[in-house]
Amino acid sequence: MTLAITIGILVAGGVYLMLQRGMVRIVLGLLLVGHGANLLLMSSGGIFRRELPLLQFGWGSQTADPLPQAFVLTAIVIAFSIAIYMLTLAASGSDDDTEEAS
Repeated sequence: MTLAITIGILVAGGVYLMLQRGMVRIVLGLLLVGHGANLLLMSSGGIFRRELPLLQFGWGSQTADPLPQAFVLTAIVIAFSIAIYMLTLAASGSDDDTEEAS
């Protein structure tokens, strides 16, 4: 139940920030929605009361599914690279706006 509430708060906060006007707020909102989606993926993998995802440490029925964990690691790297790219665009785009206004 706590995990579902956390996912809901992250997604709601992310949507609220993405609806704002500033580019930095949009990027932060995108990151929050990404973290909410990552938590949702992790919860779908059956992380509660499971052993390590490697079969050599336990039985196959008791181990966690490693595929959602791999998806989340990939999604974290992609979200980080997109956030850096968008923040770079926001920083370089703000200089152009001030030069045109002068």
